[in-house]
Amino acid sequence: MTKENGNEGRLPTFPEPYWLDNIEIPQFGSLKDDLEVDVVIVGGGITGITAAYLLLKEGVKVAVLEAGKLLNGTTGHTTAKITAQHDLIYDEFINHFGKEKARLYYQANTEALNFIKKMVNELAIDCNFTEQDAVLYATSEKYARELEKEYQAYQELGIDSELKEEIPFNIEIENALHMKNQAQFHPLKYLTHLVHLIKKAGGLIFENTTAVNVEENEQGAVVLTREGKRVTADYILACSHFPFYEGTGLYSTRMYADRSYLLAVKTEEDYPGGMYLSVDQPSRSLRSAAGDGENIVLIAGEGHKTGQGKDTLEHYKALEAFSQKVFHTKEIMYRWSAQDLTTLDKMPYIGAITSTQQKVLVATGFRKWGMSSGTVAAKLLSDIVLERDNPYKDLYTPSRFIGDPSVKEFIKENADVAKHLIKGKLDLPVQRIHDLSEDQGAPVTIEGKRKGAYRDKQGKVYIVDTTCTHMGCEVNWNHGDRTWDCPCHGSRFSYTGEVVEGPAEKPLQRDEHTFLDNITSEDSGY
Repeated sequence: MTKENGNEGRLPTFPEPYWLDNIEIPQFGSLKDDLEVDVVIVGGGITGITAAYLLLKEGVKVAVLEAGKLLNGTTGHTTAKITAQHDLIYDEFINHFGKEKARLYYQANTEALNFIKKMVNELAIDCNFTEQDAVLYATSEKYARELEKEYQAYQELGIDSELKEEIPFNIEIENALHMKNQAQFHPLKYLTHLVHLIKKAGGLIFENTTAVNVEENEQGAVVLTREGKRVTADYILACSHFPFYEGTGLYSTRMYADRSYLLAVKTEEDYPGGMYLSVDQPSRSLRSAAGDGENIVLIAGEGHKTGQGKDTLEHYKALEAFSQKVFHTKEIMYRWSAQDLTTLDKMPYIGAITSTQQKVLVATGFRKWGMSSGTVAAKLLSDIVLERDNPYKDLYTPSRFIGDPSVKEFIKENADVAKHLIKGKLDLPVQRIHDLSEDQGAPVTIEGKRKGAYRDKQGKVYIVDTTCTHMGCEVNWNHGDRTWDCPCHGSRFSYTGEVVEGPAEKPLQRDEHTFLDNITSEDSGY
């Protein structure tokens, strides 16, 4: 565990997900030689692993390429709710898409929940799967009215639900909307079981293998890796959170990245059951987690656009204050953050990456609901490869463009990108390296130029160019996670400049002064 010794109730020093506690995830080597398979899947999260399992069952030769370690991306940083209750969405979908498509969305996610439940039962997967009600609650009159509208949408769509006036916590609310018979689980226990089955069935998995581009030739689609290797396949499934390859789909301009924050805490009280999410801002999410007889609660929320807003450590502190108010928190075990992508119309993009590239399939834009949406995507992509009918193919097609709200959101999001691009170029930091304390990072000025500097606990300073290698925006320091985050398209980099999240593929340029030891003197010029 990564808590501070002797500081019970305080935030852990380093971010680390609760799900990685006491679990052994199989490890695999990197791709060493060129390869030919039927399908190559890029991304080792819930979508990629589930799709690989489904395709292997049908006799398809599959290879999975993961840029880092399996299940350590967004899937390993989730709240792991399996539900069709995706915040306030059904009233909006009825207005924008119509009742039939809103119903299809609910059905797709309900089928995903039932698929996971069936897998858990038939394969005897020990992953703490429990059925729970999913609950949205409002703490203001404004959002109470929004919940009433959402409840009416539930009634129109035939969703089993109930509107109540209270929840079993020390939180004053106006009303609460229950969606019955949803579920939660331990995502890594579930997926690790599938990884073992993939390996047993002859599936190929390669870690530390970064896919960077796609070529299409007469033999089939070809994935090129950063290491110079080629994987030839009939189909490419881009399941890497942000698509590693955009083609002409312009996904950078059609999605935005959000960050949210999570704590795993031990409490004195027994948890009353249910999965909860506030619809007011800042959001608050609650669910229980199994912990060897101890009461463990996952508390999440504080969402904001990546690379924008206040000091990110303040979001963790806000969740800590909330946990102390609502629960008698004995200990904060873990803290971590997650990044999620939202499409222009809030519907995920699942299917052919463009209308002219039918052999390259994509799954992205799950909007914080990756456990159900990732499973929907795995089933849909598998059906496309196997040339099977799927009732949700048109609903999720990435080539769609709905006039309302897509046009408005496209203009809004890309105006925001332009604003941050210009602002970053005009703002010259006032700080210099000697101003930095230990374990502090910030944009600094070196010889009249904007750079990024981080001083570690031993006094070593790491300096990078702050220009994002994706589209040239200037990255900002993320104090809570010790990363450089881009406010334009959500790329993230470690303090040494390595890519943590796409769409960027290349690391930040390291400055010629990189890795300086113990710079403290103002006379240094830094």
